[in-house]
Amino acid sequence: MDLSAINPVVLIASLMVAATPILLAALGELVVEKAGVLNLGVEGMMITGAICGFAAAVETGSPAIGFLAAMLGAALLSLVFGLLTQVLMSNQVATGLALTLFGLGLSALIGQRYVGLKPPATARLDLGPLSDIPVLGRILFSHDLVVYLSLALVAAVWAFLRFTRAGLILRAVGENHDAAHALGYKVVRIRLAAIAFGGACAGLGGAYLSLVRVPQWTEGMTAGAGWIALAIVVFASWRPTRVLLGAYLFGGVAVLQLHLQAAGVAVPVELLSASPYLVTILVLVIMSADRGRAALNAPASLGRVFHAST
Repeated sequence: MDLSAINPVVLIASLMVAATPILLAALGELVVEKAGVLNLGVEGMMITGAICGFAAAVETGSPAIGFLAAMLGAALLSLVFGLLTQVLMSNQVATGLALTLFGLGLSALIGQRYVGLKPPATARLDLGPLSDIPVLGRILFSHDLVVYLSLALVAAVWAFLRFTRAGLILRAVGENHDAAHALGYKVVRIRLAAIAFGGACAGLGGAYLSLVRVPQWTEGMTAGAGWIALAIVVFASWRPTRVLLGAYLFGGVAVLQLHLQAAGVAVPVELLSASPYLVTILVLVIMSADRGRAALNAPASLGRVFHAST
């Protein structure tokens, strides 16, 4: 065992990359839940985005087109969920689970011809002298555009929900959809827009997995990342800044266990591989201990069906 082989600078820089897919998916789901909708299909949307983005990037040679295709594909899939739950008023939990199963199956079907292929490389941003700063340059200024986009999205979602009229309306729909409807707001349209945004974010996160984090297509490559994103929203008490902390916590544990394996730590590989999920469960248990606080922060209409006739 040689712990000196672990470079803390590389570890932190890798953490930011590892956390980005989950951060994007969790931010999208936070907006969806703020609108009062519980979409458990994040895993299905992420894997759909992963294969749509991979296929588009390979066929066109452009990672940018791949990311756009991933967002579009996952958003369309999320709108199927929106149609079923908001228009046809199906059960949100059952429909979300079905969405995940459908996404996993669809991605496996589409991805058969892309196994073993390599996507075009996603270039890092050239930030000039900033990238040459010792330590900080490698940690903060050596990433691709999507990493910085995810951080900007945290700030944008926070500002949107806190300071804008549209954000206030979205939160009002999530807290009391009947009252929002009585005030003349189009509850179904607002929720469909939130669902599409959540799908696009999940798709972008999935494409980041297949194009950057693990630049290849492997069936089921999301490996539970969508479920972790759902857990992080609860862990964060539906607050964007805490979503950032939760995603980076999971990303840090995921990267650390890989470095520990490489360093030859005398711990079973299976236990190290499971450690990110075990830590997430532990954090959720601790957070759930204060049930009153968790219930206070959760949108009051979360998961409830809206009947326009009311």
